[in-house]
Amino acid sequence: MLHPGADVVKQAGGLHRWMNYDQPIITDSGGFQIFSMSNTLPQKELKGSVVKYSDDRAKVLSVKEEGVTFISYRDGKHIHLTPESSVHAQKDLGADIIIPLDILLPQHATPKKRIEALHRTHRWEARSLREHIKNPKNQAMYAVIHGGTDEQLRELSLKYLCSLPFSGIAIGGSLGSTKTEMNQVLSFMSPRLPPNLPIHLLGIGDPESIDSVVRFGIDTLDSAFPTRLGRHGTIFVESEYKRDFDKPLVPGCTCPM
Repeated sequence: MLHPGADVVKQAGGLHRWMNYDQPIITDSGGFQIFSMSNTLPQKELKGSVVKYSDDRAKVLSVKEEGVTFISYRDGKHIHLTPESSVHAQKDLGADIIIPLDILLPQHATPKKRIEALHRTHRWEARSLREHIKNPKNQAMYAVIHGGTDEQLRELSLKYLCSLPFSGIAIGGSLGSTKTEMNQVLSFMSPRLPPNLPIHLLGIGDPESIDSVVRFGIDTLDSAFPTRLGRHGTIFVESEYKRDFDKPLVPGCTCPM
């Protein structure tokens, strides 16, 4: 959104041309960034702990019914992100699947804050869907199910969002602090997920988790984990981590490295 900007990507022909990639692309709304730039310092989260900034860089100023206001890490400008503007940015990017703006609270948030955030997220998702339907552009919008590790809130979120005409379901929000807690959330949700819609899991992508979550009906996942390792010279090979690049990545592989 800030650099290089959705408008620049649009002028370049969209993400597919920008990346020279002809497979489906999913973009997120900025909801996780609200969480990651929060001034609160939550306990350890499975999706990653938050770094508390010592200055005003990338600081969230307010989260209100209209949307979110934060400070750009690049130039200090105040940026306003609403459900509608998030949809417009993702349409400019040209993704195949787009995600409505949501609020991700840490798992230790009070019950009152969790319920308030859940209902506001539902209102934001409904606004996002209405904006998307005005000009679908052959894009799909997935609902994001929230509720943290609270089964009642998860079921409430699933029932409400499945009543709206979304094209798929994404499981978002806090999944706890351990893989055991994540699997408990998914085990509860699995039999309640609509069988006629694709199911996406947000923010999880390590090999061990992938192997476990597909058993709960997860069709697709996204995570910065593989690219983060790649930046540090590590690649996944047959569910392992490898840093020896003197030989082919896989025996018999002719791919250049």
